Amino acid sequence: QVWSDYLSVRLHPKSIYVIRQYMHDGDCGCLEAFGQGESLLQDPGCIEELEDRLHFYVEECDYLQGFQVLCDLHNGFSGVGAKVTELLCDEYSGKGILTWGLTPTISCLHRSNGWILFPQDPQKNVYRLMNTALGIAHLSSHSSLFCPLSLSGSLGIK
Repeated sequence: QVWSDYLSVRLHPKSIYVIRQYMHDGDCGCLEAFGQGESLLQDPGCIEELEDRLHFYVEECDYLQGFQVLCDLHNGFSGVGAKVTELLCDEYSGKGILTWGLTPTISCLHRSNGWILFPQDPQKNVYRLMNTALGIAHLSSHSSLFCPLSLSGSLGIK
C-alpha cells in the first residue's frame, strides 16, 4: 500500500505519517506543487497529529541537540518540508535544524555515442524549477544549515 511496506527495517508506527489523499489510490492526483504541500499543513488536525508524534520522540531524549530533515525539493513535499521546518523553528528555537534538500537526477539513457535525455513535459519542468526555488528559499530561512543534495550538478533541473 505505501513505500514503508517495502522496507526490511521495521519503523515505529509514530515515525510514519501517511498523507492519505495523495496515496496511489487517493482522492487527489500527484503532490506536485509547493503550495499543495504547504496547504496540507494548514489543517489544524494535521498539525496536531504531527506535533503529537514529534513530542513523543522529543520526550524520549535526554539532551536534544537538534533535528535533521530530509526533504524532496522538486515536488510538493518541498512545501511540506518548509512548513515542518517552520514548525520546528518555532517550537524549538534554540535547537539546530540541519536540512537536506534532495533532488533526483534528470532521466537519461546511455548509448555508446553519449547520453541522451528523455523528453520531459515543459510544465513539469516549470513545476520542478518553482518547487526547487521555493523549497530552497523557505527551507534555508528556517534551518540552521541547509544543504542541497543531488547526484546531478544541476539539482535535477534542465
